[in-house]
Amino acid sequence: MSLYVEKFGQENEAAPNLVLIHGWGMHGGVWQPIVKKLAKYFCVHVIDLPGMGFSRPIEPAGLDSVAEAVANVLPENADVCGWSLGGLIAMRIALTHPDRLRRLILIGATPKFVDDEDWHDGMDADVFRKFAADIGQDYQTTLIKFLTLQCMRSDDARATVKQLRTTFAERPVPTLGSLQKALRILLESDLRTELQELKKPTLLIHGDRDTLAPLQAAQWLAQSLPFGRLRVIAGASHAPFLSHSEQFVDALVQFLEPAAVVVD
Repeated sequence: MSLYVEKFGQENEAAPNLVLIHGWGMHGGVWQPIVKKLAKYFCVHVIDLPGMGFSRPIEPAGLDSVAEAVANVLPENADVCGWSLGGLIAMRIALTHPDRLRRLILIGATPKFVDDEDWHDGMDADVFRKFAADIGQDYQTTLIKFLTLQCMRSDDARATVKQLRTTFAERPVPTLGSLQKALRILLESDLRTELQELKKPTLLIHGDRDTLAPLQAAQWLAQSLPFGRLRVIAGASHAPFLSHSEQFVDALVQFLEPAAVVVD
C-alpha cells in the first residue's frame, strides 16, 4: 500500500528533497502554514501517516511497520523532518534504513514519551492510557484535549489550538482503531538503547514550554545522538513550527543549507 503524499516546490536537482511527517491524530495538512516558505528552498513531500488523512490504515500498525511504510515512499537523498510521533518514526527509519535519508530534523521529539523507573523526562503513562480509553467514549472531546495539551503554556496557545483544530477538520476523520494503535506506539516505544547507532546529522527543534515532550528529553537526545544539536525556541510549546514559524523555518534552513535559488 502506498501512503498519500503531496509535493510542493521545485522538482529539480538544485532543490533538495524535504519530507514532513506529522504527529498523532493529525495529518499532513498541519504543515500548510509553513509549506510555502519551505517550498522556496526545497521540493517538499508531505506524508499522511497510515490511517490518518487520506492514507488508509495498515496491519500490523506498530512503529516498525509504520516506519517501513514511510520509508517506502521516501524520495532519494531525502532530509526527513518529523514532529512528535513523526519524530519517533523518523528516528526508526534512520536506524533501520540509513541509506534512505541524509539528515534529520526532529520537532518536539523524545526517545520515550512516558515515564518509567529509569526515565523521568516523559509523561505519566496513565495520561496516555486515559487518552486511549477516552477516545472510545468521546472521540471529538478527547482530540480537542490532546490538541490543547500540545499547546499548553505556549506564548500563542489559543491561536495555535484554533489553527490545529481548523486543519484537523480539513481531511477525513481517522478511524478509532488507527488512533488507538498510534497512541500505543507513543506508549510503548523506547529508542534510548539504539540511538548511538543513529549516525545522521540531526537538528532537534524544541519549545522550552513543551509539556508533552519536556525539554529535558530533547537535551538528553542532543547529548546521546552522535551528531545531534539542539535549538530551543523560547515561548514555544509542542508545536513550534506553528506558534513560532519564522524561527522554525530559519533554524531548519540554516541547518540544511539548501543550494536552491529562492523563488518567489
